[in-house]
Parts: sequence; C-alpha cells; structure tokens
Amino acid sequence: MSPTFIFASFSLRQLGALPMLVPFAALAAEAPPPPPGVSFATMMQTVAGLALILGLFVGAAWLLRKINGGKSFMAHGPMKILSSLTVGARERIILVEVEDTWLIVGVAPGQIRTLHTLPKGTLPVEPADAGQFGHWLKQFRDQRNDTKQ
Repeated sequence: MSPTFIFASFSLRQLGALPMLVPFAALAAEAPPPPPGVSFATMMQTVAGLALILGLFVGAAWLLRKINGGKSFMAHGPMKILSSLTVGARERIILVEVEDTWLIVGVAPGQIRTLHTLPKGTLPVEPADAGQFGHWLKQFRDQRNDTKQ
C-alpha cells in the first residue's frame, strides 16, 4: 500500500484531528526527568574507582616487599638504632649499632655529629622501679596498705 492510499481511506474529519494527537504522542514519548541527587550507577562507579586505587596501593606495597626480600621498608642492612635520648627541643643523642661498633651520634637541625665510638656491648637492663613516679606510687600504696591493717 502506498502512503497516498492510506491517507485517502481516512475522512477529512479524522485527518483534521490528527495534528491535535501529535503533541500528546510527543509528550507521552518523553521520558520523565531523573530524580535529583546522585544515581546508584554513579555511586557504584565511585566505589569501584576507590577500590581500584586502594588495590593498586596494596599491590605496590606487596611488590616492594617482594623486591626488598621480605624486609621492612626501614631496614637498611647492619645498621640499627638502639636507643635515643631527647636533649632539647630539637636535639637528640642516638646510640647506633653498625656491625660490631656502637656510635653515639648527636642530632640537631642541620647537623649530625659522631660524639663517641665504642665496641659493641650489651645495654644495661633498667630495674622495674627506676622511674620516680613509679617509686613514689609504690611508696604511697605501701603506706596506704599499712594504715588499713
């Protein structure tokens, strides 16, 4: 059937009502506007991106650990910091062990100086009540217990 034949079968009154139906058909074909806010797909895309970045961080840490031979990131061979003492606001004295030698090093802003060199030894063990507060607290408890009995 040709298009002229289809229109010829309608009456003029039916054809006159046709333009009035076109806007309603166009309105019915329009999709409703999306609700305001963030859609579920956008949230899932954000979560997936975050998971990917966190996975890359974990993978990079694992790879560095494998390359480093299982050692921690701060291990630098035979050198270890055994002890540290704060002298001032930004000054410290550090006891460093390098193979079979102990170095006493002074550290200040912009300066690091070797203060003394010693053969490797053992660190003295501090007694449990070496602190003043701990000693005072023990005396206070003993006095309190003596008065209760």
